[in-house]
Amino acid sequence: MAMSCTESTYGNERTLAFDPLVVDGLDEDCMQTVVLPYIKSARNGVEYLGELITKYGSAAGNSVLFGDKDEVWYMEIVTGHHWVAQRIPDDCYAIAANRVSIENVDFTNADYFMWSDGIREFVDAHHLNPDHHGWNFRHIFGTYTEQDRHYNTSRVWYGQKYFNPDIEQDPQDGDLPFIRKANKLITQEDIEFVLGSHYQNTPYDPFGHGTDEEKHMYRPIGLNRTQNAHILQIRNDVDADKAGIMWLCIGGPTFTPFIPFFANMSDTDASFNNTSLTYNQNDAWWYYKSLASLVESHYPQFVQLNIKYLEELNRYYRGRIEEIIANSEGLAGTKLTEYLTSENQKNCQAY
Repeated sequence: MAMSCTESTYGNERTLAFDPLVVDGLDEDCMQTVVLPYIKSARNGVEYLGELITKYGSAAGNSVLFGDKDEVWYMEIVTGHHWVAQRIPDDCYAIAANRVSIENVDFTNADYFMWSDGIREFVDAHHLNPDHHGWNFRHIFGTYTEQDRHYNTSRVWYGQKYFNPDIEQDPQDGDLPFIRKANKLITQEDIEFVLGSHYQNTPYDPFGHGTDEEKHMYRPIGLNRTQNAHILQIRNDVDADKAGIMWLCIGGPTFTPFIPFFANMSDTDASFNNTSLTYNQNDAWWYYKSLASLVESHYPQFVQLNIKYLEELNRYYRGRIEEIIANSEGLAGTKLTEYLTSENQKNCQAY
């Protein structure tokens, strides 16, 4: 099972007027703790969290991802008690950036959509649907603000430009598709690039050659304020007890590596789980934050060295994963957990 709940999402004032957020309701800081240990599938995760939102309410707008070896679901909670979730088709990708993303909801297709009890009646009772036809969750509950155009939609635009370079779109378009099918199969390296991207090969790259206005026009995906980027991988070609890998990047995904952690572990390396509040180069967060700050502030001098460093670590970690899986043959239960925990800690020291 995989669950990610780190994305803030914002409903509009019309919908929040009739279903305000609940001050002491659920928020992203507690969702994983009260949901992930108790669910058996991605679909079950949506159902379980939905029941908790009905009972306790939501303290903020949040978008939550659930994944298992068969399905991926994306859930958007935008008011105190209402939400919609959509299954991402197996051959497609989705990009979301701090605003409501789900579009037309098919209430006759329970295989691909789930929703809060009474949401249609709520919308009808308060005359919230602005469209003559259809039921577009983004149109009804979402925002179309100046901040969206410079902070959010441009990030979706760049991600889709990377995966579908043949499609011409406007970075300020508030109705970019939520789901697309990429021109090619998506690799982990592709995802790492997008998560650390800053509008490369466009006038909007803050490290590029555009005008000063262009370089500061849009918020990039990779940002020095990003404290945690992660890729949650569930492999279908190995046994379930070694299929889950969390690729974790701290300190800024543009300049620092994604480190693999097998999910079947009992502990993390001390450099990750015992971070000092003051500078300590032996702590992973301080080490990688320092690296990112150094490269960003001296970009022309260090960027090529940084690219080479990341490529070398990527090669190392790809090989390590296959080596660890091969060497774990015959291990099960506690023995396997102990082995994977030990190998995770070795991976942490590779920098």
